[in-house]
Amino acid sequence: MPMWRRIRSVLTNIASGGSRRITPTFSVCAKSRVPKRAWARIFAEPLLQLNSTPDEPWIWALLEAAPVPQRGAKLTLARLKSLLAKYRIRRWTAEQLQAILRTPPLPLSAGSADAISEHALVLLPQLRLLYSQRNKVRDRIEALLDYMTLLGREHPECREHRDVGLLLSIPGLGNLIAANLFTEGTDALAQRDYDALRAHSGAAPVTRQSGKSKQVIMRRGCSERLRNAVYHLARCSVLHDPHSKHHYAELRGVGHRHGRALRGVADRLLTVLIAMLKNGQPYDANRRSHTTTPAEAT
Repeated sequence: MPMWRRIRSVLTNIASGGSRRITPTFSVCAKSRVPKRAWARIFAEPLLQLNSTPDEPWIWALLEAAPVPQRGAKLTLARLKSLLAKYRIRRWTAEQLQAILRTPPLPLSAGSADAISEHALVLLPQLRLLYSQRNKVRDRIEALLDYMTLLGREHPECREHRDVGLLLSIPGLGNLIAANLFTEGTDALAQRDYDALRAHSGAAPVTRQSGKSKQVIMRRGCSERLRNAVYHLARCSVLHDPHSKHHYAELRGVGHRHGRALRGVADRLLTVLIAMLKNGQPYDANRRSHTTTPAEAT
């Protein structure tokens, strides 16, 4: 399985190395360094309706155009319409944005608003750089997976490349989720080991039993990145796949909470995933049934 090792090495350097460092740093800059409290001190709480965290480029452009409330209140409808059109924002109109910007700000001591706005403006170049780097990492992952999928179609006998296209055929499984599955679950996928994959991803529950007491709980000892990837796979599949949506509704109907229901959906998806890899066939919703496996019933 040398090709699997190569795939893991390449994707690990790009997805796990690049995005793992860039995304948390971007989140820290966007959420911690420009905190809600400082944001609210300048523009008051209504402005938080635009975006709960200032992590979108159009918010940064608005902050540059109106670093303090007095300048924000003077922005014309034409200027606001131009900004929204430039960044293709349709969830807000210029009139709504103008009304929010003209909301009376919280009273502050002299110079506080200027100091806070200057601090936010200093961070904007860092945010834009990290935003650009994160997009480049995402594009590189997408290009690499597309290349592997193409090789798998041209050379069906090459199982390693063919598997990329099979995984991407699952509804809700995008490039970032696929990259994390390949980097964190390489051995289990290469060996088609369902038990190992569900254990390492945290989909397999843990049973604690002592005497007459028995408790089935969530597995904590697993790969956190693989668990997050499988969680988002289940969450997106519920939105895009009728079978997963039906299964989720069944689990919720019997009293399971949201997290437990998603783990049940993830467990079944891993069963489907391994079956696809063993048979070499892409996802086919017509071949799925609504029966519950014994593992999901626990």
